[in-house]
Amino acid sequence: MIDTRRMLAEMADPLFAELGADATMDRDGARLEQLGLPALLMPEADGGFGGDWMDALTVFRLAGYHALAIDLPAMIVAKTAGEGTEAHFALMAFARTAQIAGALDAALALSVGYVNERQQFGRPLGKFQAVQQSLAGFACEAAAANCAAVGAAQALERGDAGFEIAAAKLRANRAVEVGTTVAHQVHGAIGFTQELEQASGHTGGRCGGRCVLARADRANRLGQRKHAGQDVAHQIDLPARARLGVDFL
Repeated sequence: MIDTRRMLAEMADPLFAELGADATMDRDGARLEQLGLPALLMPEADGGFGGDWMDALTVFRLAGYHALAIDLPAMIVAKTAGEGTEAHFALMAFARTAQIAGALDAALALSVGYVNERQQFGRPLGKFQAVQQSLAGFACEAAAANCAAVGAAQALERGDAGFEIAAAKLRANRAVEVGTTVAHQVHGAIGFTQELEQASGHTGGRCGGRCVLARADRANRLGQRKHAGQDVAHQIDLPARARLGVDFL
């Protein structure tokens, strides 16, 4: 299974990098179809790829990392759960969490590269302690978003993952606010123009943090389970909670 996932990543990564933010369904959709990516989670017996949720995490993250303009995650989820259902709602939250994690990794890489190249006062910006501290915080947030996404994917493999998805999406929403802010600060607050790669990471990450399952909605859903008498703090084991890397109720 790990070998299959590695092959999937090696297949999707260069394609998403090539298509990126300029991709259109009319021009590029057939290339995704050729690889069987829209049917990633469909069983092989039904003509699908036969992937699992960790495979989906890999593809969703790469879509976020490369700011893929085609909403491939939504296409994949649509073949798994009917639109408008609770399952669809939750799975789209998982997809956006994974995309945010990928987008944050991309923005972090761009930011680190920029501060190591940009000279100020006779030395690279990356040599200044304040910049290093900001980027260290950014890296922690990106890692937390990735851990949350992995935890949600593992929970989906086990079965009911409503709690883990809600917690992961809430944590990713927090991470994207910090990450995009620091990324723009170290770039000198540039990145809103379409010519800069940073723009794709900013708009994609912020959208992922606000659409489908906003922070207040996720928090409300966790709170409702608590007030309904469900002991949400113990619905998953402590090691799993640690892997999620999130703040719970």
